[in-house]
Amino acid sequence: MENKILGIHHITAIAGDAQRNFNFYSKILGLRFIKKTVNFDDPGTYHFYFGDEVGSAGTILTFFPWGEGIQQGRKGSGMATEIGYSVPKGSLDFWVNRLDQNNVIYNKPSEKFGERYVSFLDPDGLKLELIESKTEDNRKPWETDEIKSENALKGFHNITLTLTDIKATAAILTNVFGYELIDQNVNRYRYATTAVENAAIVDLVELPEEKKGHVANGSVHHVAFRVKNDEILMHFREKIEALGIGITPQIDRQYFHSLYFREPGGVLFEIATDNPGFTIDETLEDLGKGLKLPPQYESRRGEIENHLAKIN
Repeated sequence: MENKILGIHHITAIAGDAQRNFNFYSKILGLRFIKKTVNFDDPGTYHFYFGDEVGSAGTILTFFPWGEGIQQGRKGSGMATEIGYSVPKGSLDFWVNRLDQNNVIYNKPSEKFGERYVSFLDPDGLKLELIESKTEDNRKPWETDEIKSENALKGFHNITLTLTDIKATAAILTNVFGYELIDQNVNRYRYATTAVENAAIVDLVELPEEKKGHVANGSVHHVAFRVKNDEILMHFREKIEALGIGITPQIDRQYFHSLYFREPGGVLFEIATDNPGFTIDETLEDLGKGLKLPPQYESRRGEIENHLAKIN
């Protein structure tokens, strides 16, 4: 099997109130709530997963809702600053109306790299974009009563990283991950992989004078890139380590196996496997319905459930 990065696996961000976060992504944006678990490093905090029907790689947005009153993040360099979702052509009018109806702050539709998009902020200030992709996107989206397939979010289109200097980050994307520079507009450089058709794009925005950002509420915590299996995962560990970059041992995240490293521009990258997937502890029909705990916390279930806010 070829040792390839297969685009974006998932993106993880930080939110405030858990119920508000759940409502926004599952009800207003219409993503499927596929897993309710806890932060493995902090079991007193939820870890929410949103995606398509099965939680396919390239559709998974996850959150640590830290609770009300947490420090607000500050956009800046060394951060992932925009999350782009692919939506069907002709659906932006639907989304502008929907954002209006739900009092969501957005900018009027615009265009970049020949694609129409609308950008907006979630309730915690995280910047999202809905993009009418010019490449065909045949992924089957999750539908709700209010959002049918002709408008529904299909999964990630791209992630944007803001950096004071893109060179070292671009070298990781091209020399290690197999991405290529496919377009440029002023200080925005678009990289993509041909290994997959969708969730394949990373935009690097170069702002030499930009102050360092602060990751907290309303910020992306890390960007995870996808590999097929554990063997390929460990191949990439060797490649990163050979560059003299610190990288974690393999970590079992229950639904995938992961490595973490901070790329030279400061953004936390993860590499994550397809295996074993989200139906390891719930049926497809029941995804997201129960609180799922990793084995090390099962004995503390009562205490953890009492501490966590109820979500409905």
